[in-house]
Amino acid sequence: MNFITKLKAAFGNPKAMEKLHVDDHTEAIINDIENEPFAISDSNVLYAGLNELGGYYFFQTVIVGSFHVKTVKGAQLKVIGNDFELVLDSDMIELESDHSNVSNRSISKIDFQIDEEDASKIDRSSIKQLALTCKNENVVFSIYELSKDEEE
Repeated sequence: MNFITKLKAAFGNPKAMEKLHVDDHTEAIINDIENEPFAISDSNVLYAGLNELGGYYFFQTVIVGSFHVKTVKGAQLKVIGNDFELVLDSDMIELESDHSNVSNRSISKIDFQIDEEDASKIDRSSIKQLALTCKNENVVFSIYELSKDEEE
């Protein structure tokens, strides 16, 4: 966040204060959890990884933040890459977020089915954006840039 936004927030500018709150919210989530985020949105952090079980591949995600859902219709994750686009369906249609002990923060665990040939495309360097759709909520995540120390 830049100096001007912080200065405007200090003088009571509502839009700057909101931006300051959003940036602080996602930063607090990242600092509270040991693992490195895969992607971030305005008010959510997505942790993710590929897993294989009995020949089936899953893209396992944990969303921490303001995203909160309870549905029996499942979720979809659109993976937008450099030269590809995948639409993944959740492996379960019944999903429910858990409340966190931190106010205004929920934890949502969603696993997405993925074909074996598409699993190799799930790489931080080849993905531009992730779009999660569930119920009436759409959350767009951008890939979290790791620092050089974190990559090693």
